[in-house]
Amino acid sequence: MAPKTVRVDAVRVDGFKIEATARQHKAFVDQPAAGGGTDTGPTPLEYLFISLAGCVATIGAIIANQRKLDLRNIEVSVEGDLDTDGFMGKNADLRVGFTSIRVHTKIDADMSQEEKEQFVRDIDARCPISDNLVRVSAVDFTVE
Repeated sequence: MAPKTVRVDAVRVDGFKIEATARQHKAFVDQPAAGGGTDTGPTPLEYLFISLAGCVATIGAIIANQRKLDLRNIEVSVEGDLDTDGFMGKNADLRVGFTSIRVHTKIDADMSQEEKEQFVRDIDARCPISDNLVRVSAVDFTVE
């Protein structure tokens, strides 16, 4: 199968407000009012976690369908820690990304705890977002 290309376009609307387009869908990225934004959408950091949580839930549903498991529900919470002094330019020695990311899942299915844990490991092994967080992907920037 040929590789799939995923594309998102984004444009700064005003201040920190960004309008992003993915296929026919619009999403807004912004900063909280306390950070100078208008709080019209999640921050880029929150969208990263939305992507991870959504991927975990989606891959979970795919695996459940493939295995004919009765997955009544899956809930995913993601949180992480980072030092904002890095990306704010206050300390160039700090990592600008998250130092740790934690994914908590709650699975409603007729599975033992061990089966649920294996199910989540199987999800993680197939989640493109998790893969891109754990393994290095080349990011190439072009400028016009």
